Amino acid sequence: MSDIVNGLGRAGAYGALGVVLLILGIVLVDLLTPGKLGRQIWEDRNRNAATLLSSALLGIGGIVFTSIWTTYDTFGKGLVSTAAFGLLGLVMMAVAFLVVDLVTPGKLGATLVDPEPHPAVWVTASCNLAVSAIVSASIA
Repeated sequence: MSDIVNGLGRAGAYGALGVVLLILGIVLVDLLTPGKLGRQIWEDRNRNAATLLSSALLGIGGIVFTSIWTTYDTFGKGLVSTAAFGLLGLVMMAVAFLVVDLVTPGKLGATLVDPEPHPAVWVTASCNLAVSAIVSASIA
């Protein structure tokens, strides 16, 4: 019975860390794009903004999943490792966003939250997922 309680505690800690990293992902995307992201998605129903945020959340979720799946034997080390790789993923996604912004015309953030569909959102979403895959592969 104690191993179940111990497992629940560990799952709760990893789950809480995952939620914190997802929240940081939301904040990051909100900082990189003009306007309030929540309003753009839930009130204005902006599909570009929703696709961008969804890709970031899937990417961070993938990194957290991989880090937990391949975690260290010790709980504390595994938790720190998951936090470190999650933060690295967020930083790398932000850097990739800024690089794409530099090499494309206009302001990428404004393009990605424009109400009219734009193919740049798919490029940026793919970039988020690619960065996530690269960071995830480096964990093992």
